[in-house]
Amino acid sequence: MEISLKNNNHTNRLIQLIIIVVDYAVMSFLLNIVVGIKDSSDVWDRGAVQTLWFIYTFAFIFAQYLFPPVIHMRVVGANSIIQRCTLFAATQTLLSYLLLRAVHFMARLGWYMLVLGLVLLVSIILLRFVERWIVKKLRQSGYNTRYITLVGSNQELVYLYRKLTENTSFGYKVLNIYGDLEGLTTNGSVKDFEELLSRPKELHLGDEVYLCVPRLERELIERTASVCNHHMVMFYYLPTAEEKLHLQPILIDDIGVMTTYISPLEDPLNRLLKRLFDIVLSILCLIPTALLMPVIASVIKLQSPGPIFFRQLRTGLNGHDFYCYKFRSMHVNRDADRLQATKDDPRKFPFGNLMRKTNIDELPQFWNVLIGNMSIVGPRPHMLAHTEQYDKLIDKYMVRHLVKPGITGWAQVTGFRGETSELWQMEGRVERDIWYIQHWSLWLDMRIIWMTVKSVFKRDEKAY
Repeated sequence: MEISLKNNNHTNRLIQLIIIVVDYAVMSFLLNIVVGIKDSSDVWDRGAVQTLWFIYTFAFIFAQYLFPPVIHMRVVGANSIIQRCTLFAATQTLLSYLLLRAVHFMARLGWYMLVLGLVLLVSIILLRFVERWIVKKLRQSGYNTRYITLVGSNQELVYLYRKLTENTSFGYKVLNIYGDLEGLTTNGSVKDFEELLSRPKELHLGDEVYLCVPRLERELIERTASVCNHHMVMFYYLPTAEEKLHLQPILIDDIGVMTTYISPLEDPLNRLLKRLFDIVLSILCLIPTALLMPVIASVIKLQSPGPIFFRQLRTGLNGHDFYCYKFRSMHVNRDADRLQATKDDPRKFPFGNLMRKTNIDELPQFWNVLIGNMSIVGPRPHMLAHTEQYDKLIDKYMVRHLVKPGITGWAQVTGFRGETSELWQMEGRVERDIWYIQHWSLWLDMRIIWMTVKSVFKRDEKAY
């Protein structure tokens, strides 16, 4: 009997419903506290309390409709969870306030509602991560499983297989594989799959089908999509490695053209938001840096003769050079502009080594952010020698300079921090930098900052 999407994923709706019920219970508990506090100082009649509950419930339903929980989805990041929680709490609070004002509600609740909204936001975010942990454990135990069929003989399909199956918390299980894929046991060839399309009753596709063949095989793509539609199976087309050029449609007046890379930061409003965020955060970080500077400067001078600051030309926005500032963590040497720091680098002095492990040496870069050379978040700026070297080795290397470099970045918090002794390490860093450029959002910046702060409090083997 064919495993169907309906039979194996009905728990998704149940999970989402339970989450909404819990959210309402939390909101009701908090609102009950507000009513109790106000009731001790104001005389409320029964009608006023009922009006308050009705409006808050209506706003809750509306906010849930606009920003429903998404933790039941297979692959969802913390960025999306925090963003939805924030928008949900903001919509809930603002709409409740406007409706209460519209009906001329007798009690003044402005500050209470603001505090209630903030507490609701924190509570919902904490709940989401607990709920996501529970869902992951359920899937690791074999519940809420999604069965998939893979079709194709391209290496991209092997990468997808590993992505979906190595993390058991995603809840994916491979039902069939049709194709010639290195290291994987298959149910037949792509030709066998084509023949089975003529006998769809003999096909057991599961819940999702991923097809990875050249676009020239249009008939196969259309037939597979048609069969999936008729059997209520989700269909996904995965471009082959050779065709995976990320062309994006844009308009030049009324003419549609395709380009290789576009970024949300091309929007002037987004650039303004990011710049304002950078200015505020850099000022907040420069204040404690200034207070710590006498201590840091004294220790540096005691352990290593030379300047307090290390100033180096690095490649910035649009390939232009700028001076990047750091607290000096190495003895003065001739190789500073040529060689990266290594794990047991003899150029480091003890306090310098500590600064590098805890990122203290990076604090002066908030000055670079304030004057506009850098951003808080962005691709890490490289020394000029590395720019020249890797531009020749990696085709897409210079794309990372389409935005301002950052103190921290997506590559650094996803495992590509530190020394790049092998080419694949720099290739991985470049891929992640480009992904960040194409998917920028203020929420993503906040997530990267949070991940960076967390890394300070746990040992990072690459922090040297």
